[in-house]
Amino acid sequence: MEGTTLIVLVLILLALTIVKKGIIMVQQGSECTVERFGEYYTTLKPGLHFVMPFFYVVGAKINMKEQVLDVPSQEVITRDNAMVRVDGVVFFQVLDPVKAAYEITNLEVALLNLVTTNIRTVMGGMEMDELLSQRDHINVRLLGVVDEATGPWGVKITRVEIKDISPPRDLVDAMARQMKAERDKRAQILEAEGLKQAEILRADGMKQSAILKAEGEKEAAFRAAEARERSAEAEAKATEMVSQAVNQGSVQALNYFIGTKYVDALQSIASANNQKVIMLPLEATNMLGSIAGIGEIAKEAFAQRTEKGSTKSKAKVWEE
Repeated sequence: MEGTTLIVLVLILLALTIVKKGIIMVQQGSECTVERFGEYYTTLKPGLHFVMPFFYVVGAKINMKEQVLDVPSQEVITRDNAMVRVDGVVFFQVLDPVKAAYEITNLEVALLNLVTTNIRTVMGGMEMDELLSQRDHINVRLLGVVDEATGPWGVKITRVEIKDISPPRDLVDAMARQMKAERDKRAQILEAEGLKQAEILRADGMKQSAILKAEGEKEAAFRAAEARERSAEAEAKATEMVSQAVNQGSVQALNYFIGTKYVDALQSIASANNQKVIMLPLEATNMLGSIAGIGEIAKEAFAQRTEKGSTKSKAKVWEE
């Protein structure tokens, strides 16, 4: 009886051990490959699964989430023989757990070596200035090369980023001096352009001023010519009237004409700036005669007006 009980307990314990060994729990974000007698059989998705122990075993547990791999710093020689230190980071995700488990050994080490080699290849074919100014282009090239190489492994490279590019100290100082010289050059060019524009504007302003001045002088000359023309017309008319008066026997008109000319000549001599003392070798009787002639003309004109007025009054009286 006791022997039978012991056998039952052993069988129950063996059954529990077999059941426990056959139960497989797969976490979310992971997948497991199952092998039967050492050969791939199936893939277990996340959840609770049961397989026959001793016949089926779990071959590999694959992380299906996107993972990050840090690329350590390394030295790279550029095309122009400049040595720089470069480090980066790689993001990848397993799409096919079977290939990731059976097509490559130690996936992370293989990815790290692949990215390191391609960083040296891509960046070694570029010059120093291109490395510093075309980092996005470097990332795109690395992504294309590495993703193509990891395709047979069932891995998708999502991103490759260069974190830091560190040139030598002497090269950094040389680049700083070059940048300063370039900025000084640009400042001088901008200053020269500003001076050039200012000279152009100044010349344009002087041109416009000269044009306006010439137009003003032209207008003034036209006005002066017109004034001289009118003065000449008035002079000719006055001369004609004097001639008519002389022909009619009026000597006072001639004296008036000579007197006005005489007075104008004296006025022009007196108004000169370079004349301080004026000597007039003239006869006072001539001046007095001219002035007397002017007075006689005024008397004659007044007498003629009076005579005309009396004539009109007499005519008016006769009419009444």
